[in-house]
Amino acid sequence: MLERWITALHTDDPGLEEPAVTRDRFKDRFPKNATRRMTQLGMLVGSTLEPLALTENDTVVYASGYAETRAIEGYLDSFPGASPTLFQTSIHPSAVQQALIVRQQAVRQFFPLTGGAFLPAQALQVALLAETPRVIFCGGEERGTWLLENQSASDRAFAFALALSASSEGALARMTLAPDDRPEPSATDLHFTLPDFFDVLRGRRPFDGLVAPALRLTIAWL
Repeated sequence: MLERWITALHTDDPGLEEPAVTRDRFKDRFPKNATRRMTQLGMLVGSTLEPLALTENDTVVYASGYAETRAIEGYLDSFPGASPTLFQTSIHPSAVQQALIVRQQAVRQFFPLTGGAFLPAQALQVALLAETPRVIFCGGEERGTWLLENQSASDRAFAFALALSASSEGALARMTLAPDDRPEPSATDLHFTLPDFFDVLRGRRPFDGLVAPALRLTIAWL
């Protein structure tokens, strides 16, 4: 069984908020003029990471199924005169990299992950196996436009960041990930996606269930 304690948690649930509105909301949270070059997801993830005060001794694990959807859409729309700026911000780890670069922050290790139905389980295994005393697990999505119409983007925007510690001091919750050989739901019923995980965190809801085949996640809030 893998175990860590959640010692800090920050979430942002902007609903259908457009990137320009997000940019205006966070214009005072980042260095002057920084938001002008940031994606919506970069601002959302950056704002949830900020209170955690990252250090060079932390491990950062990042999960996103679609990442910088708006930048990808803009990059594809820019052809035949492809935009190098949009290409740069459209790469999968971009949201966390934007947050680190604007603050010139180094970290010990950085693991960006993507996936589908079992993405939280995959990312949590990496986070709970990390060797550093503190692990920052963050993630989120942008709401797409025409990519959403093609079922190739998230239908909502959100972001979260939580600090995981080996110590229970000041803990908000206990998190465990353990093998479970009890009968599983059918493959079509067993889905625990990143939005599902976000909703558990956002509502600080107790959770005890399968998040991948034969893998059970438990979150007990204190």
